[in-house]
This record gives sequence, C-alpha cells and structure tokens, in this order.
Amino acid sequence: MQLPQKTILVIEDDPDVRRVLASGLVAEGFTVTEAASREAAIKLLERCPVDLITLDIGLGSDDGLQLAREIRTTINVPILIITGRAEPIERVRGLEHGADDYVTKPFHIREVILRVRTLLGRYDDSRENQRAALDAYSFDHAILDLRRRVLRRLDGDVIELTETEIRLLELFLRHPSRVLSRDEINTFLRGRDWSPLDRTLDGHIARLRRKIEPLSDTPHLIKSVRGVGYVFCG
Repeated sequence: MQLPQKTILVIEDDPDVRRVLASGLVAEGFTVTEAASREAAIKLLERCPVDLITLDIGLGSDDGLQLAREIRTTINVPILIITGRAEPIERVRGLEHGADDYVTKPFHIREVILRVRTLLGRYDDSRENQRAALDAYSFDHAILDLRRRVLRRLDGDVIELTETEIRLLELFLRHPSRVLSRDEINTFLRGRDWSPLDRTLDGHIARLRRKIEPLSDTPHLIKSVRGVGYVFCG
C-alpha cells in the first residue's frame, strides 16, 4: 500500500528561491503548494491541510515571524524557517516565534530536504508514540497532557508550546533529576548526534525555560550542567 504524499507549503516572496525549493521538494516526492505573501499563505491554509511549512522571515511588507506565531496558534505542523538573516539573534527570534528549525540562505537544497524529512519524521513519531505514552505528567505548577499535546497550568490556562518543546519537556519529565547529555537530547529530538557548532538545542531550551520557569534570573526547573547537558529539577 503506497503512503500518501506529504504536502509542503513554501512561503517565499522571491520567485527564484521559491522555484528552487518547490522543484527540489517535488523531485523528492512531496506535493508542494506555494505562497508569496502572508495573505496568500493564510488563504491556502484555510483551504488545504499541509504537513510542513517552509517560511521566509522577510516577506516584503509582511512580517514572517508574526506569521509563524499566527500559524502556531491555529495548527500543529512543523515550521522550517529559511532566511538570509544569519545572525544568531535572528535564529533565536525564529525559534521564539514557533519555528522548529532554521536554515540560512544561501542553502543547499539537499540540506533543506534533510531537515524537512527530519521534522516530518519527528512529528510523525510524536503522534505515533502518543498511544504508548502516559496520559499526563505533572510538575510544580503545570500538567503536560500527552494525549492532547497540551501544557496547562494548574489554574487551567494553556502554555503554548511547539511540538519540539513538548517532546523536550516530555523527555525531561520522563527522566527527572537525571543529567541528560546534549547527544542524548539531540538524538531523541532529531535522530542525530550533537555538533559543537549547532546551537539549535540551546535555543529550544531557552525558549522552553521562558515559558515554564517562574520569573527569576536563575532557572530552577531546567538547569545547565557545564560541559555535559541539562537536568530537570522540578
């Protein structure tokens, strides 16, 4: 039985870049829809379900980061930012606005395809593993409902998390008080070992901390272990 093709929405205002992305993804067996603006992207998402979104931060007069946040509040699909803004702070801002991964221009289409496949596999695994996971974990001031993939405070308010952040928190809650190395965390999240040059994990950790930690200069739930990784102390 042939599996249905995954649909990728490419949001990019540069027609040349959009063409490279679309042709490369189609050649790998994906179905591709394209949007050159925020308005076009919203209309497509209202009409057609998609499995992953590639998103340029600069969309002419539109704010790609704000669009990422809007998308994250309505549907749960992986978002891969592809942009010419290579500064570390821009990568952090992208993750803060709901992106799951980040590729800078100029890019190699094979890298984009690899990241797309990794994100799709991660999301598929998360949904598949829900059946085997515990229904919920509670800690300090919140409850992580794994069946619904939602984090709620004890007063009932929802703390919005991306799927990557949910999986990261789930890993910590499954192994409280145990120091998890960067390799262990990255292998769980992305299926590959950590590279010293890859700071994506730090961005995910920082964003998760801001969402679940009480206002304080010193994190007390997720602590860094110098030279090793992180430990959950909730």
